[in-house]
Amino acid sequence: MRAAPTILHLDMDAFYASVEQASKPSLRGKAVIVGGLGPRGVVATASYEARRFGVHSAMPTAQARRLCPNGAYLIPRFSLYREVSDLVMGLLRELSPLVEPLSLDEAFVDLEAGGTAFDSASARATGERLRADIAAATGLSGSVGLAGSKMLAKVASEEAKPAGLLLIEPGTERELLAPMSVRTLPGVGPATGEHLRRAGITTVGELAEAGEDELVRMVGKAHGVGLYRMALGLDDRPVVAERDAKSVSVEDTFDVDLHDRVRIRFEVQRLADRCVGRLRASGHSGRTIVLKVRRYDFSTLTRSETLRGPTDDPSVVREAAARLLEGVDTTGGVRLLGVGVTGLADYTQEDLFAQALGAGAEEGGAVAEGVGPEGVAPEGIAPEGVAPEGEQGAGEPDGAGAAAGTAAAAAGAGGPVAETGGPEAVAGRHWPAGSDVRHALYGPGWVQGSGVGRVTVRFEQPGSPPGRVRTFRLDDPELESSDPLPLVGRAEGAA
Repeated sequence: MRAAPTILHLDMDAFYASVEQASKPSLRGKAVIVGGLGPRGVVATASYEARRFGVHSAMPTAQARRLCPNGAYLIPRFSLYREVSDLVMGLLRELSPLVEPLSLDEAFVDLEAGGTAFDSASARATGERLRADIAAATGLSGSVGLAGSKMLAKVASEEAKPAGLLLIEPGTERELLAPMSVRTLPGVGPATGEHLRRAGITTVGELAEAGEDELVRMVGKAHGVGLYRMALGLDDRPVVAERDAKSVSVEDTFDVDLHDRVRIRFEVQRLADRCVGRLRASGHSGRTIVLKVRRYDFSTLTRSETLRGPTDDPSVVREAAARLLEGVDTTGGVRLLGVGVTGLADYTQEDLFAQALGAGAEEGGAVAEGVGPEGVAPEGIAPEGVAPEGEQGAGEPDGAGAAAGTAAAAAGAGGPVAETGGPEAVAGRHWPAGSDVRHALYGPGWVQGSGVGRVTVRFEQPGSPPGRVRTFRLDDPELESSDPLPLVGRAEGAA
């Protein structure tokens, strides 16, 4: 614990949805839900207007539509979110060399290490200046927490939401925490919270009064000691500038269960290639290949194989994933597939040919199996990317990416999705809601919806007034996909 509140935690407010509202003027002040749009899609984030209807992250999109039928449901545009995130992280690094990103929209900053704050007054001034700089650079709002520890800074930013700043003065931690729910503390999820509630402990103050010995008896030594320290506001963890990735993985949920073994093998090969693409982009290789299969009855299996050395070779990963698939019974149908790589390293095994031949002979074939409820990823392979907002990584949320019969993962990039080959593919273009387009006559816009051979586009852009809506044929040659426009900058003239 520090004697001054020089640890800052920034959490951008409803980040994905706020980016969409800033990018699409007609959606400002409206309910916006970002996530998978298919029958098995999941909400990545919801604007504060949508949250009033009970919509929240990780909720099935179908349920969100029932709660908020008039909301705008949009695919994620991760390329734009990363762009905005890079701007925000750049502002944080101007404050200190010690910046610990937790996700695209969240980070800790050690202000003392950067010489930008040494006491409460300077810390508050720095936090207010940061919020103003973020608004000027992106047009978005962020909530700032300042405290003498990481845990308290995160609690403070949560209390400051939306668009606020809260500074916790050293010495006032226990008084502030005491009336809060035990769920406020990191690591206290629904199961632990319910266990504590049954023991008559619902607030942080009651947790502190229970004492360390009682908490150890209730939840075990490691968890009990940690809970007691957090209840007292004690946290000595430093801000770490770089956090090593532990794994890289991708997964897709299918709108219709897959039964065809050939199709399942094809999807596994496709996921392996995407996983290697992300692996290479991160500058890593890995030794352990993991296959995840969620079956028709929601049971989830994982299979893993450890190679003789780290690799980033797509053929090696494909072959390992295919071998793992052979040991999984998919007769009843498959609703989700995932491929991951763990045991990451920053070098690659030289003898890939020998590695491919020898994999599974001595060290391979390690098997782990887990059965869990829908939405719970077994240890060792995480859902692709930032499914709910605020989680580490970037990719399509569960269900955002895989419609049967198309390479629907491309929808996350904002472009139309079509089967390859032939002129009929142009007529079969799929324009996901929220994706960026440009018309030869009307300029830039975004897709409001499509169906029965038509696509409806609203022509507007960041900084413009709400735009007009026009409808075109799906195969209109003057309409094409485009890259997202920057949030801040001069709007183009539209016809």
